[in-house]
Amino acid sequence: MIGRDRSRSVTRLELIDHLQDSRQVLQHVQVGDLAGRGWNAATMCQQVTNRDSFFSMASELRDEGADRFIDVQLIALGQQVNEHRGDGLRTGKEIEERAGGAGNVALNIASLGGNATVIGLTGDDEAAGALAAGLEKNGVQCVFERLSGYSTITKLRVISRHQQLIRMDFEDGFFGYDSSGLLAKYSKNLDDAGIVILSDYGKGSLQAIKKIIEMAISKNIPVVIDPKGTDFSRYQGASLLTPNLAEFEAVVGACRDDEELVAKGENLRESIGLQGLLITRSEKGMTLIEQGNEPVHIPTHAREVFDVTGAGDTVISVLAAAMAAGQSMSEAMQLANLAAGVVVAKLGTATATVNELQQAMRDTHVMQQGEVSEQQLREFVKQAQHYGEKVVMTNGCFDILHSGHVAYLQQARELGDRLIVAVNSDESVRELKGESRPVNSLENRMAVLAGLGSVDWVVAFKEETPERLICTVLPDILVKGGDYQVNEIAGGTCVKEAGGEVIALGFVEGQSTSNMIKTIKKL
Repeated sequence: MIGRDRSRSVTRLELIDHLQDSRQVLQHVQVGDLAGRGWNAATMCQQVTNRDSFFSMASELRDEGADRFIDVQLIALGQQVNEHRGDGLRTGKEIEERAGGAGNVALNIASLGGNATVIGLTGDDEAAGALAAGLEKNGVQCVFERLSGYSTITKLRVISRHQQLIRMDFEDGFFGYDSSGLLAKYSKNLDDAGIVILSDYGKGSLQAIKKIIEMAISKNIPVVIDPKGTDFSRYQGASLLTPNLAEFEAVVGACRDDEELVAKGENLRESIGLQGLLITRSEKGMTLIEQGNEPVHIPTHAREVFDVTGAGDTVISVLAAAMAAGQSMSEAMQLANLAAGVVVAKLGTATATVNELQQAMRDTHVMQQGEVSEQQLREFVKQAQHYGEKVVMTNGCFDILHSGHVAYLQQARELGDRLIVAVNSDESVRELKGESRPVNSLENRMAVLAGLGSVDWVVAFKEETPERLICTVLPDILVKGGDYQVNEIAGGTCVKEAGGEVIALGFVEGQSTSNMIKTIKKL
């Protein structure tokens, strides 16, 4: 912690000077440019308009009454420090500025398509202006209570090769201020709120937190809180509290196992009148203790961890946005857990986008593949399309599988993310090809197709054409090989009417099951 005159803010040049004074710590490392002037603009409350779909929501958030601080990062760009003289500190050419803390909460909401309004405290200085500009550039509306005689809190990080080497904090907090102005801004913006997030960083902005909670609850607006300190009674009556494991155990004591954690969590939840308590447990995932429901434990989904900075902000922002969009606490927790796994793989305070969340869901959601029933197929297609996957469908007898079939199916699969192959039953093959066909039974034909890497699902149909099945499944793309014209493909009309696409692909010349049978008979 580095103190400073609270009447003015630290300039960029002064930050560099502080690093120069600390060069003995930085010897043997590579340092570079001022790369992240971010702001823990401690957003306090955010509102999201309810929508049917979390991923299509247009939400409005307001962040009330929280501290704001600047998170300045120096990132190594490859210049070498002179390890003998210790005076080789260099800076790069570009400055990158990022919002951290509760400002990062608002940015996470904005990255998901929400319209965030941030309300809170800053100093009346250059840093506050830069903070507002950075947030507003990303679609966040800022309503700041700028206090003269105070300076916006600043944090400086030195990072080399994706590793934080040192952090310096320049702060005095906002203790002792008159909260009436902030409460007035909060009250003015509260009526349209769908949910309130209180990001408590212990810097003095939430001195009137009990009043803030009461005002929201009186209007039936949920309140989600990222807590600070060991006095959780100050959050009495909130909807959901999201402490990490260390914060939780600092209040209730160490927990030897899940059973003890749940027992102590339930006692805490009841004692302060919470609807839910979500404990983030690092590599052990998350635990949700909710009134009237069984506790839920989920594992972490982080595959690679570069930087945990801001992960808690991502959790609470996605959690609240999902709840405001109509998701249950348990469903919202699942999304928040996936989002945390996305951001810890990034450097510095970061956000998760809708596309990244959808990809994370696809990566973690494993559906059955191979031979399926029609009912199973409908459900799997629905899930795949929900996750943004493009489903391709084709059909045929596939009596004796040959290289032409394999090439055709691979070509079809490349048009989307999932490939369905609908296979004629033995009876329908006989009707089409004659009494001598099929050579291979339906069971054998489906087994061979299911073994191909290009094929996700194989389903049988009894009719002469698969039109009924196709019109029930409604793939995104319908494909047929051979000499068919698009308007001749069975089921094509249904697919096109549903907004899908119908494509005719050619077979490999000289490859056909009939020719193979003729060749075999000549032997």
